[in-house]
Amino acid sequence: MRRLLARLWRGLRGPVQWRLLYLSQAKFVVGVTGVVRDRDGNVLLLRHRFWPEHRQWGLPTGGAKRGETFEQTVVREVREETGLEVSVGELVHLGSGFRLRVEVAYAARYAGGGTLRLDPTEILDARWCSPDDLPEGLLEPHRRLIERSRGQGGPGGEGPVEVRGVVEAAQDPPGLGHHQV
Repeated sequence: MRRLLARLWRGLRGPVQWRLLYLSQAKFVVGVTGVVRDRDGNVLLLRHRFWPEHRQWGLPTGGAKRGETFEQTVVREVREETGLEVSVGELVHLGSGFRLRVEVAYAARYAGGGTLRLDPTEILDARWCSPDDLPEGLLEPHRRLIERSRGQGGPGGEGPVEVRGVVEAAQDPPGLGHHQV
C-alpha cells in the first residue's frame, strides 16, 4: 500500500502536491514581538488600546503578513505603532501560543531615526523604561522576554533563544495529532 501511495504522490507533481499539503496541514497566525532597546538599554513599552485595561503595557507586537519575514514584521510594526525605525537583532523566542498562534520575538535596537508619533487607533502611550523599573500592567510573558533579551538588541547579540511548545490545531484531519514546534 505504501508503495502505491508513493507512486501516486510522485505522479501528482508540484502544484497538486502543494495544494494537498496545504489543505492537510494546520494553519497558524504568527504573532511577532520586538524587544526594542535604546543605546542605554531602556526598553520601548507601549500601552495598547485593545488589550485588557489591567494588562495594557507590552512590547510592540503584531501579526506577520504573507510574504514578510519576521524581521520585517518587527520593523513594520514598530514603525506603524510608533513612527520609530529599528534594526532587528537576534531571535529571542519561538513557541506555540494560544490555540492556533505561533509566537516569535526578536531583540531590536533603536539607534535614532523616525519621529515618535503614536498610532492612536492602537496605541495610547509609549515610554522608554529601564528593565529594572517596568510599569504595573506589563504582560508577564513580555516581562520574561525583556529579561531573556538582556544584552541583545542588535546584529550579533548573544543570549539564549527559547524554543518550546506543542501546537494542537483544531482543523487537523483525524490522525495527525500534535505538531512539535
